[in-house]
Amino acid sequence: MLGDGVPDAPQDRAEGFRYLLRALAAGFILCVEHGDAEHPEFGRMVDHRMAWGLDCPDCLYLYTAVRGDATYRIWGNRGSANHFDVQVNAGHFASGNIQDWTVITNVSGDDLEVGPGGELEMVLSPTEREGNWLRNAEGAEFILIRQYFDDWSAERPADLVIERLDADYPTPPPAPADLAQRYDRLIEWLDTGVDYWEEWSRNWLALAPNSMTFVVDDVSVGLRGQAYGLGNFYCEPDEAVLLTWEPVVCRHFSFSLANWYWESLDFATHQSSLNRNQSTVDPDGKLRMVIAHQDPGHANWLDPVGHTKGSLAGRVLLPEGPVAQPASQVIPLEELGEILPPDTARISPEERTTVLAARRRAVWHRYRR
Repeated sequence: MLGDGVPDAPQDRAEGFRYLLRALAAGFILCVEHGDAEHPEFGRMVDHRMAWGLDCPDCLYLYTAVRGDATYRIWGNRGSANHFDVQVNAGHFASGNIQDWTVITNVSGDDLEVGPGGELEMVLSPTEREGNWLRNAEGAEFILIRQYFDDWSAERPADLVIERLDADYPTPPPAPADLAQRYDRLIEWLDTGVDYWEEWSRNWLALAPNSMTFVVDDVSVGLRGQAYGLGNFYCEPDEAVLLTWEPVVCRHFSFSLANWYWESLDFATHQSSLNRNQSTVDPDGKLRMVIAHQDPGHANWLDPVGHTKGSLAGRVLLPEGPVAQPASQVIPLEELGEILPPDTARISPEERTTVLAARRRAVWHRYRR
């Protein structure tokens, strides 16, 4: 936060110290509180008030530790998220080394047997089982469940419980040696893991201003089959950045803004992200989004929440063809109306208020306590 090249404007500095607290809170979940592979319990490793790692505003992330030689039962209700994905992973985010991260098992919700009321049961084990089986293996350290929401107001999160079979109950007090290992991992997360995200943030911001390139991540613990957009935005208060993209048929797509610390900007009370359901494609088949500090009256506004620069993230899940690279154009804000096609969707201040209120309610419901 105080290093060379780190922005030191009052807003950036204040967000930096908040990020330190958020990193500690996230590390406590990842390394300590949900680091018990003997008696696991799902926790949210990312929250809209605990953002890190360029989190996706459309996604709810559930996390818990596991061990590779054990058998676990996961059961409950699948919910109705647009996409549901389960990963069993080796390595840990605390290492800050992507080369250490591998996927042992990845199962899409499309391949799971779900009851008529959403009932879902899965078994994670080293030996194959009938039904929804997740392969466990030596080196497994955690399970990550992603739920991608398209219609934030209508879709509902899963309600899931995990238990290790043959575990002892009542749960014995944590062994001092086990807690010591978890504390060491928390220190590693703060010393090394967080550095990884800063390195990526610096790399993206060093790209050409307002550029983005899509790549498919099928190697690390990223979501399998998803094209990730790597980019940034630079927008002064009197400017508008027009992003033009040709959507591809896919399960899900989204674009979102993040700050220097790779925190998604406040997507609950600001329209700092857009997905397929929230955006409007123009009659010519192109999606036009506008980054601007003032509401431009354009339906596809991306609000930078006071930031003149930051990361721009794109995600396209299960595309049925090549993913186009977005084009960008920086123009004076006052000239935006002359540049946009006349049939581009507009929105009134009253309609914007309604949209933002719906976003806020949907986020509160998704992250309900």
